[in-house]
Amino acid sequence: MTKILNVRNLGKTYKSGSKKLRVLDDITFAIEAGATFSIVGPSGSGKTTLLGLCAGLDKADSGTVELCGTELSALSEDQRALLRNKNIGFIFQDFQLLPTLTALENVSVPLELQGSGEAKIKAAELLEKVGLSKRMGHYPSQLSGGEQQRVALARAFSNKPAILFADEPTGNLDEETGEKVVQLLLELNKEAGTTLVIVTHDLDLAKRTQHILRLKGGKILTNQRTLVS
Repeated sequence: MTKILNVRNLGKTYKSGSKKLRVLDDITFAIEAGATFSIVGPSGSGKTTLLGLCAGLDKADSGTVELCGTELSALSEDQRALLRNKNIGFIFQDFQLLPTLTALENVSVPLELQGSGEAKIKAAELLEKVGLSKRMGHYPSQLSGGEQQRVALARAFSNKPAILFADEPTGNLDEETGEKVVQLLLELNKEAGTTLVIVTHDLDLAKRTQHILRLKGGKILTNQRTLVS
């Protein structure tokens, strides 16, 4: 199958005062288009740094990332931004909704940026799918954490991304609310056929994806396929 993400010998070092901190060391893996994939590991293992490099939000010191057939290091910052807008969806732990926009407007923005003439209609359909048909006119401050993350889910799928990166999507939610969000995420993903990459400390969530990559100390501990089809 086609590899939508191909990471080879990736390395990243940060400076901390006079010292250098090696956050990622010689990371190599690939993800097939349409697969569900988890990156797990303890705090400080390099999970979020790896996600940022894979999504083109940051540049590696060594190695390569090929995303949707394009080598990211060959692109300018503006070109990487265009690639993200066209191909990538994001879900973050802290929701990252625009506080001055309603739920409907937050979901509409990516569609409007792509020139969709039916942005509001499509956004409303997505919000209905995540159970927020009666909350479309509410601002983020008027929504619960679970409702905000459902808005973020609808926004992430609005531009029909080829790949979706979710960074601790249930990290700020209680167990019951988190389970509802995960169920919605997996259902929407299956319906859309999107490649899903989840960074999580939750092994139960990771086991619901087809592959699990375990990091420790910036290195790959294991890379295994699960029994999930």
